[in-house]
Amino acid sequence: MNTISSTTTNPTMHTTSVPVFKQMLGGLGDVLTKAEAHAAAKKIDPSVLLQARLYPDMFALGQQVQVACDFAASVSARLAAVEVPTFDFKADSFADLHARIGAITTFISGLNPAAFEGSAARDIVLRPGTPKEKHLNGQAYLSNYGMPQFFFHVTTAYAVLRHNGVEVGKKDYMGAY
Repeated sequence: MNTISSTTTNPTMHTTSVPVFKQMLGGLGDVLTKAEAHAAAKKIDPSVLLQARLYPDMFALGQQVQVACDFAASVSARLAAVEVPTFDFKADSFADLHARIGAITTFISGLNPAAFEGSAARDIVLRPGTPKEKHLNGQAYLSNYGMPQFFFHVTTAYAVLRHNGVEVGKKDYMGAY
């Protein structure tokens, strides 16, 4: 039986964000690996899966992965009070998506947990300077905006692949914990 343990009874903003992002990005990378193998075994052009979507007005798989990665990086950066990084990656191949996941995982792994101190109360501004500008404290930003956005895109990427016949299940989605 797997058990999740914590060394603290009062989790920090770091422990409730970065490890979760890393776990789920790891699972997403594993699901993409299975998708690559599926495409090869079934002689499917990989671009067919990369451009697959659940509905015409939704993002394709490649963009779902890209946006999930962007949320993991931007939420972590804002909570750590560091500049949100920009990554110049494409989503044209499975290798591109793996590279993006790797770069984001490396970035968030390198954030100092001490930088997250006080971030629950930190003012986070979404869409600054626009009519849609919104202010949230760090806790609301993580719990009510960042994590739901991240999980939406990870889940949708998984669902796109599952819908297209890739044999993945809940364990694949969850990643290693």
